[in-house]
Amino acid sequence: MDRIISPSILAADYLNLERDVRNAVAWGADWLHVDVMDAHFVRPLTFGAPMVERLRRVCKIPLDVHLMTDKPEQLARDVLDAGADVVTFHVEATQDPASLIAMIHERGAKAGIAIKPYTPIEAAIPYLETVDMVLVMTVEPGYGGQKLMPHTLEKAKALRERYPDLLIQADGGLCDATIRDVVAAGVNVLVAGSAVFKSPDPERMIREWRTIE
Repeated sequence: MDRIISPSILAADYLNLERDVRNAVAWGADWLHVDVMDAHFVRPLTFGAPMVERLRRVCKIPLDVHLMTDKPEQLARDVLDAGADVVTFHVEATQDPASLIAMIHERGAKAGIAIKPYTPIEAAIPYLETVDMVLVMTVEPGYGGQKLMPHTLEKAKALRERYPDLLIQADGGLCDATIRDVVAAGVNVLVAGSAVFKSPDPERMIREWRTIE
């Protein structure tokens, strides 16, 4: 199964964001990860649909939008209108995940469902026959630069055993010191912020992560 590298612009230089986005593409990124936070579901406030729309103008790879927001239904529509290719929402944040997955698919995008570090995989399992991807948060959502929580990889392993063809994404604390454990757990969509944008050689790092066993 192909491995997807999705650098997170949360760690990019916001004063030079277009430069960093173009660099990520040149380094070999497959997707670009955009963390949308609302200061309610998580404490920080970050990007919204207008940023997605502007990124769409300069980014030719898929935009991988992660909604860390309460009641993500309307915002999902907004980021889809803005050009998102993948929209992931938290199972903890909506009363009707099935309808939201269907709406995202109707708009021609991939749908992902996310679970926080202490949310059991059973919360997502009812939807995994229809969703394209499950995001296992390997840190508490909200802030970049955190250390990976090892117990979260057990959830990735359990999901991979049950769903061999599913896209399983991990987000939080991925770096050269943890990447082998992450890949061994069955994760095939790798989100990294600081590990990419603060690397002395991002192109080498992406190339090695793509092929590591």
